[in-house]
Amino acid sequence: MNIPVMAAVVAGGAFGSLLRYVSVTLLGRWLGSGFPWGTVFVNLLGSFIMGVLAELAARKFNFPEPLRAFLFVGILGGFTTFSTFSLDMVTLINRDVVLACLYGAVSVGLGIAALYAGLAVVRWGVL
Repeated sequence: MNIPVMAAVVAGGAFGSLLRYVSVTLLGRWLGSGFPWGTVFVNLLGSFIMGVLAELAARKFNFPEPLRAFLFVGILGGFTTFSTFSLDMVTLINRDVVLACLYGAVSVGLGIAALYAGLAVVRWGVL
């Protein structure tokens, strides 16, 4: 564990989380709460920014580890983890389409199932 890298993650995460809160709140006020427009917005914007930064890091810049942690894990992780999921999917698609489909199905399917399980644990009085 590297203290400067962890500090970069904490700082970026706080900033990204604040950006998410502001974005979702403002879009909810402007567009209403009948559909999760704010979540769609941060997922799409975060995925776009992840693509730009990943390509810049791969082709043009050698980001030092604390900066990578600040941007990718911190800001984008706090803003939306969907951007990381999107990058993982594209990486897997480029390597193995079947594995990418499995990853997508398992992540989304089991993620929703896990949420239902969490709801059920509380509803059934286990917690």
